[in-house]
Amino acid sequence: MRSYTPVPALLADLLCVLVFVVVGKTDHATGLGPAAVAGTAWPFLAALALGWAVTLAWRSPDRIWPTGVLVWALTVVGAMPLRLLSGEGAPLSFVVVTSLFLAATMLGWRAVALLVSRRRRQTAA
Repeated sequence: MRSYTPVPALLADLLCVLVFVVVGKTDHATGLGPAAVAGTAWPFLAALALGWAVTLAWRSPDRIWPTGVLVWALTVVGAMPLRLLSGEGAPLSFVVVTSLFLAATMLGWRAVALLVSRRRRQTAA
């Protein structure tokens, strides 16, 4: 039973990426203007789109495995070379923080959706 349709699920993943970018830019005081946010976000958004396309995430967007894990992994792994190509760095510490934050948020909303779905089924039964 799917509790999220593809559009809200995609929006949730997009929000995870954008929150990551805004928090990072705030912590490092590198500017929060639209161009600054877009310049940092685009590699992650492109990799997220790739992750959704490769996994056919719209079929089961709220599943933690395999959809969530693969979309998360492809987002992180796909964004790093794009950052490097655009002249941005990708030191190991950044990759670790990125991986952990996006795992917590992208898998986290799916875990909450699973719990809500189970609770609804138990209440209905």
